[in-house]
Amino acid sequence: MALELKVPEVGESITEVMIGGWKKREGEAVATDDPIVEIESDKATVELPAPTHGTITRILKASGEKAVVGEVIGYMEPAGVAAQPTPAPAQPVVDVTRKDGRTDIGSVQMSAAAPGVPPRVMPAAARVLGEAGAAASAATGTGPGGRITKADAVAAVARPATPAKAAPPAVKPAAAAPAIAPSAAGAREERYVLISPIRRKIAERLVEAQHQAALLTTFNEVDMSAVMALRAKFKDSFQERYGVKLGFMSFFVRAAVEALRAVPQVNAEFRDPHIVFRDYCDIGIAVGGGKGLVVPVLRNAETLSFAQVEQAIGDFARRAADNKLKLEELQGGTFTISNGGVYGSMMSTPIINPPQSGILGLHAIQDRPMAVNGQVVIRPMMYLALTYDHRLVDGREAVTFLKRVKDSIEDPTRLLLEV
Repeated sequence: MALELKVPEVGESITEVMIGGWKKREGEAVATDDPIVEIESDKATVELPAPTHGTITRILKASGEKAVVGEVIGYMEPAGVAAQPTPAPAQPVVDVTRKDGRTDIGSVQMSAAAPGVPPRVMPAAARVLGEAGAAASAATGTGPGGRITKADAVAAVARPATPAKAAPPAVKPAAAAPAIAPSAAGAREERYVLISPIRRKIAERLVEAQHQAALLTTFNEVDMSAVMALRAKFKDSFQERYGVKLGFMSFFVRAAVEALRAVPQVNAEFRDPHIVFRDYCDIGIAVGGGKGLVVPVLRNAETLSFAQVEQAIGDFARRAADNKLKLEELQGGTFTISNGGVYGSMMSTPIINPPQSGILGLHAIQDRPMAVNGQVVIRPMMYLALTYDHRLVDGREAVTFLKRVKDSIEDPTRLLLEV
C-alpha cells in the first residue's frame, strides 16, 4: 500500500510552505530517513525524511509550488511490496479567455490522463499564457507528469517569437537601404525566479524595521593591532586544544557583552507602554545561508568562553550553508552582530532585526596611517557601525556603547578582567 508523503509541521503559526528541491525522483529507491524533498517556510528550510525503505512512486507538487501543512505532496511504496502504480489524478484543462483586456480563467474540466491529452496547465501558468495571448503548446512542461508550471509559462512567453518570412518584393527597389547590423550588446534576456519564503520574510522584516523604529547609525574605528597580535601568538595552541580556529568574532562577541552590560538600553526592547530590559545577552550572528542571510542566536553569550563562541559560530556557518539550522535557533535574539568585512565592505549602516534595538556592523580591516603619540604610523584599522532604535537609545548611550567595544578590542585584557 502506497504511503502518503505529507508536509510536516515546520513551526508555530506556519500553515503554508513552498516546495523546494526534490532530492529523489519518481522511481528512485530511498532508505529510511533519507531526505526526499526540501520544505521552505518564511523562517527556515527543513527536509522531509523517508519514513521507511522503499521507492518514490509519484510526485504531486513540483518545486516552487505552495502547499499547506498536512497536504499530500507525493507517494512512496515500502520495500518488499510490489510497486503499484499510483492512480494519476485527473488532469484539469483550464479554459482561458480574454475579454475587454481582462484575462479570465474559466471552468476547469477534468479528464483522465491518456495518450494525446495535453499536459496539465497550472492555474498560475494559464494566467501568464493568457495575458500574453500564447497557447499552452508554446510551453514545455517540466513539472511532475509533464505539467506546465508558472516558470514554464514565463519562459515560453519570454522566448522571442520566430518572425514569419516576408515574401520577396515583386519589383527590386531602385536603391536598397543599408542593412542594420544586429546589436553587439548581445541578447537582452530576463529570468524570473520565485521568491523563497525566507527571502520574502527577510524583506518584510527589513521594511518593518524602517517603518516602525527610529533608526540612527553612529560610527567609530578600532585599531586591530592587539587582537591580531594575540591571534598570531596563540592561534596554533588554541586550535590544537579546542579543534577550532581563533577568529575575530569571539573577541567582538565578548566585547559586545561587556558593552551591553554597561549600556543595557541597547539590549532592551520597546514594548509599548513598557521598555523591557534583559539581564542576559542572546546575540545573533548574521551568516550567509543557502537561502539567504540568516541570524542564528548564541544563547547566554555572557556565559560562553572564546572557544565556545568560535565552535558555535563555526557550527552555525556549516549548517546554514546546508539549510540545516533549526527554527528555534533563529528566534529570540536580543542583539545582532553582522560582519560585512568578510565580503570587503568598508562601511555600511546595518538595519536592526525587530524587535531588537541595536545591531553592530563590522567591516574590512585596512592598513591606514594613524597619528599615535605625535607620530604617523601604519595600523590595521576597522570601522564599526552601531545602528540603534532612537526611541530607546540616546546618542550619548550609543557612543558610549561603541567606545566600550573599541576599548575592549584595543586592549583585550579588559575582556579577561571585565573592567
